[in-house]
Amino acid sequence: MPPSPSPDRYALVGHPVDHSRSPLIHQLFAKQTGQNLTYTLIDALPEQFETAVRGFGAAGGRGLNVTLPHKEAAFALCATHGPEASLAGAVNTISISGKDLHGDNTDGIGFIRDLTVNHECAIAGRRILLLGAGGAARGIVGPILGEAPKSLLIANRTLERAEALRRDFGSLGEASVCRFDELGDLDPFDIVINATSAGLHGVAPPFPASLVNRSSFCYDLAYSLKPTPFVGWATASGAGTAVQGWGMLVEQAAESFAIWRGSRPDTRSILDTLLRATGGNASLTD
Repeated sequence: MPPSPSPDRYALVGHPVDHSRSPLIHQLFAKQTGQNLTYTLIDALPEQFETAVRGFGAAGGRGLNVTLPHKEAAFALCATHGPEASLAGAVNTISISGKDLHGDNTDGIGFIRDLTVNHECAIAGRRILLLGAGGAARGIVGPILGEAPKSLLIANRTLERAEALRRDFGSLGEASVCRFDELGDLDPFDIVINATSAGLHGVAPPFPASLVNRSSFCYDLAYSLKPTPFVGWATASGAGTAVQGWGMLVEQAAESFAIWRGSRPDTRSILDTLLRATGGNASLTD
């Protein structure tokens, strides 16, 4: 009897990655679709990123998901890009063929699907506040503008990065920008999205409670097995709904899996399985 073929190898690269549920998700995807693969975690500091990616490919790796803080570095490293990655200037999915690296970005697709389908929260005609202007924000600005919001305000600690987002995505729609310290006099927003890294480090968000009210939907792109600092802030500030990026994690992972394997898993059943496995607590987005 011939030996079974070795499983194809995939991984998540970022820093930190020990919190990630991506290995479990991709194991569930593989079981559901009958695929033979392994999925592991690679913790790499920024100065180690390229070596980690090249080394994984040289050892036979087929693909990598990319999380904070490497999404823009991954874009620079890849020789070719899918349309979403080209638009975002950030990559969260690398496909490896020999020494060739191709980059895609499934964050926007995953975010929009989770928000509008899983949570039934429409973006069209709504006032949107996006907190943060790094690689995570780059992956979702284009899709947000594509949903025709009434307005989009991008706030960041420094104005330069927010201005760069507005400039880079100007062809898709209008956005305004400000610094975090300029948020105090604004009326509550319909949807507030946290794309900062503060939630990964347990830092309390420095945002005024006046940004939300009982009609506000707050969405954190970070996850934890307990409420993130942003979700805690939103709830304490009186937001009507505050969720973590559990569904986005699964939806963007399903898009990555489809790019690599040519088969898109059923995300509803995977979401239900993960919620049971974590006691129903909300999740984190890679």
